[in-house]
Amino acid sequence: MLPLHHLPGATVVTKPPLSPATLFHPQPPFTFPHSKTLTPKPKHLPSPSSLLQWNRKPELAGETPRVAVITSGKGGVGKTTTTANIGLSLARLGFSVVAIDADVGLRNLDLLLGLENRVNYTVVEVLNGDCRLDQALVRDKRWSNFELLCISKPRSKLPLGFGGKALTWLVEALKSRQEGSPDFVLIDCPAGIDAGFITAITPANEAVLITTPDITSLRDADRVTGLLECDGIRDIKMIVNRVRTDMIKGEDMMSVLDVQEMLGLPLLGVIPEDCEVIRSTNRGYPLVLNKPPTLAGLAFEQAAWRLVEQDSMQAVVVEEEPKRGFFSFFGG
Repeated sequence: MLPLHHLPGATVVTKPPLSPATLFHPQPPFTFPHSKTLTPKPKHLPSPSSLLQWNRKPELAGETPRVAVITSGKGGVGKTTTTANIGLSLARLGFSVVAIDADVGLRNLDLLLGLENRVNYTVVEVLNGDCRLDQALVRDKRWSNFELLCISKPRSKLPLGFGGKALTWLVEALKSRQEGSPDFVLIDCPAGIDAGFITAITPANEAVLITTPDITSLRDADRVTGLLECDGIRDIKMIVNRVRTDMIKGEDMMSVLDVQEMLGLPLLGVIPEDCEVIRSTNRGYPLVLNKPPTLAGLAFEQAAWRLVEQDSMQAVVVEEEPKRGFFSFFGG
């Protein structure tokens, strides 16, 4: 059989190759020569910006570097998991990120990132003059624009003079390094409100508060919010972690709206309960790198997007029945 372009009287119509502009500006429907349009155009077309809003790079708001502390007050609510996933999400969006593990005695950020075997120097060696700052920074092989910096090694003693001023000096040194200032400095804050907490929040100009929908975590989060505001940090956003819609519908768990009404903070993201968190922690492989992505991983990516543009989200009501309110948890 002869090829199509060798048939007598045949006309071959080829479409021009796609250019990068056509990915963001959809072309009109394809028509054959001397024929009518195959499909009628709809009367009301949706806006391309609403369809392709996630196909663009987010616009970085604020002055760089953005120094954000990720804190909660209560332990075990997901501060380190949030730091790892949001940090790598920002790196995947094209921003340079330095994540500082400010937990001196119980550091875990290197484990969640799978970088525990590459931490040879820490901030303690930098302050003692045993190494340079660039030697203490551990660059992720998966995303070269993401770096990890640990304060100290386990079972090591910090210098007596280490505190908020030392961490502020460290952030200033990151700003003036030869490679250029990072876009984001994320500080993984230790649990509690003792000296480690005060040290971690000292150089920050914004905060991400992690909480879960239980009253113990909410009380600690409310206390931490007051301490952050007293320290001069006004830009505070909230991430509600480990949300289960089935328990909210059964009125066994407070909804995100209840949490937002109690704390009065803008909502940065809602992370659903996901069993993949334990698997990713044990493998040292953050959720946002999973293929296919999980629900929690997608939620972390959206929270990172909002963090870049200093945006917030609106909570959605998932209760089928009228909620009984906060005092119903105490039998009221």
